[in-house]
Amino acid sequence: MKDYINLFHSMVSEIHFWEKLNKEEKIKKISLFLSDFQNIDYFLEYFDRFNENLSKKTLNSYLKSVSNP
Repeated sequence: MKDYINLFHSMVSEIHFWEKLNKEEKIKKISLFLSDFQNIDYFLEYFDRFNENLSKKTLNSYLKSVSNP
């Protein structure tokens, strides 16, 4: 479990300034964690859309839909 927590923290620290990175830098950051993955561009687009969507809504709006039955 400790390994997963450390991995999560390292990922967060790498993508902290995601909006300020250009495409090549983003690919480099994602490749650190997904070195054997072939379709990095898919994740790049996914994270960009998710970041844009998250900036329009609060995190609580996502959590409410998960915690309320």
